[in-house]
Amino acid sequence: MHFTSEQRLDDGLLERAFTLGEIPGILWTPASASASAPAPLILLGHPPLGLRRMHPRLLARARQSAADGFATATIELPGSGDRPRWPAIEQARADLRRAMEAGEAVSGEIVDALVLPLVDKAVPEWQAALDALLSLPEIGGPVGYSGGVISIGIRLALVEPRIAAAVLFAGSFVPRAMFEEAQRVTVPLHVLLQWDDEGNDRQTALDLFDAFGSKEKSLHAHLGGHTGVPESAGDAAAQFFTRHLK
Repeated sequence: MHFTSEQRLDDGLLERAFTLGEIPGILWTPASASASAPAPLILLGHPPLGLRRMHPRLLARARQSAADGFATATIELPGSGDRPRWPAIEQARADLRRAMEAGEAVSGEIVDALVLPLVDKAVPEWQAALDALLSLPEIGGPVGYSGGVISIGIRLALVEPRIAAAVLFAGSFVPRAMFEEAQRVTVPLHVLLQWDDEGNDRQTALDLFDAFGSKEKSLHAHLGGHTGVPESAGDAAAQFFTRHLK
């Protein structure tokens, strides 16, 4: 891990950009974190829109987490932002746009082509980032995962034993194969669902929630579209992480 920039924000939050090989990322550390009192870590997932575009929303989540004593970090997804283009994923995105603009049902083949390669590549990168982040003296466990492409969260919660709890956002296409993986997820889950999400199927989200094998799981549904998440949803997620990561 190589830090490329550093700035102390007005609320004491330390924001550091880094690279891990070819992968850009950002680490936010609360002022309270130190080698003698390392901060527990939350990994911030996000949609594949690029870190520059997502930065304001990620920073807002990082600030809220820091107020509760958590460090947060994120990395650029494969094929997004300044990372090399990924022709297969771009083709799948084009196929998805065509189907949605034509008012057609999105086929399982399109969803698989769009999501499964991304999960296969992104999850090991998240694990490599976690290795590097936990080697820093001011960062400690346990670790949570929050938001982003829900299929990435499912796989990471399944295969990464350092993930102790996860907040997942129902709102992205989910391949059928991920339902089988969801059945084997056992960490505590807090799932957010926008009831009127215009781009995603509500019943699929409910079926996925039923599939999760976790003994502790809660579904928090709110009226409104994809971008209408109320402020109270963030408060509830913060309380969830405080219970499970401290």
